[in-house]
Amino acid sequence: MTKVVYKVVPHDGGWAYRLGDVFSETFPNHDDALRAARIVAAEQQVGGEPEEISWQDAKGKWHTEYSDGGDRPEAEVVDEDDTSSAQPTPQARA
Repeated sequence: MTKVVYKVVPHDGGWAYRLGDVFSETFPNHDDALRAARIVAAEQQVGGEPEEISWQDAKGKWHTEYSDGGDRPEAEVVDEDDTSSAQPTPQARA
C-alpha cells in the first residue's frame, strides 16, 4: 500500500502542510494548518466508485485498466513543530 505523509511546517510567515515539495496555502497559525492537514489526510483515504481508466502511452498505444475505487493510500500527518506527536490519521468513512 502506498503511504503519503503530510508535514506541518513554518511557511511564508505562517504555517502550512506539505506533501513532498508541494505546500498548501499559508495558514495564520500552527493549529489551523494542523487541522487542515488532518482533514486532507482523512479525505485522501476515502474510496471512490469502481471505474475503467483509459490512457495513452508515449508510443500512442491505448491501455484500459479497471480500478475498484478502494486502492487509497495510507495517510499520515507529521507535526514538524513537535515531531514526537506524529500520528496516523484514522480511516475516513465514506
